[in-house]
Amino acid sequence: MKFTCGLGNNRGVSTAASSQTAPVHPVISRPNTTTIGFIVWLASELMFFAALFAMYFTIRSVVPDMWAAETPKLEVPFALVNTSILVLSSVTCQIGVHHAEHFKPRRPEGKGLFAIGQWGMIEWYFLSFILGSIFVGGQVMEYATLVSEGVAINSNAYGSVFYMTTGFHGLHVIGGLIAFLFVIGRAYGAKRFGHRESTFAVCVSYYWHFVDIVWVALFAIIYLLQ
Repeated sequence: MKFTCGLGNNRGVSTAASSQTAPVHPVISRPNTTTIGFIVWLASELMFFAALFAMYFTIRSVVPDMWAAETPKLEVPFALVNTSILVLSSVTCQIGVHHAEHFKPRRPEGKGLFAIGQWGMIEWYFLSFILGSIFVGGQVMEYATLVSEGVAINSNAYGSVFYMTTGFHGLHVIGGLIAFLFVIGRAYGAKRFGHRESTFAVCVSYYWHFVDIVWVALFAIIYLLQ
């Protein structure tokens, strides 16, 4: 009887030990299909802008004298300030992404608007929206000035290429501003800010950073490249 009980106890200890040392099944981390699909779409947008860059360089190489005559009409300091505003909006957007990834959609209740250290994703995305809107407004002002100086989309090849490249980019910026509003509205409407809302915010940040990088390249080529 004692021997039998001893076997039972050993068996119980052995079973407990085996259960404690049993290999744990690895958790498979599957990629987010929404994010992957969005990145693939951004790749198609990259090809679109690559075609615009190719058009710009091709036409410029055909009529270089026209570029030498029209480029001095551009207000480089004004465009540099406008570019800095857009780049700053990318910084504020990334701060908003940080808060979205930590599921902090807005500042805590009772905290004032000027408590910047307590801001959440919504406040930072609102600021990014404002900065992006200022950029678009600055681009419209630049268009008005150039048209008054005789540089229109139908004036010559330079005007056509300039307005096509910067204009398509401006449309993409406006699309990003609308996306910011969707993210903010979705965060306000959600009963609980979760992974779906966070993923949506991150995808919009990818788009905004992409738009900013494209503009930096356009600014260097159009305004600085002689």
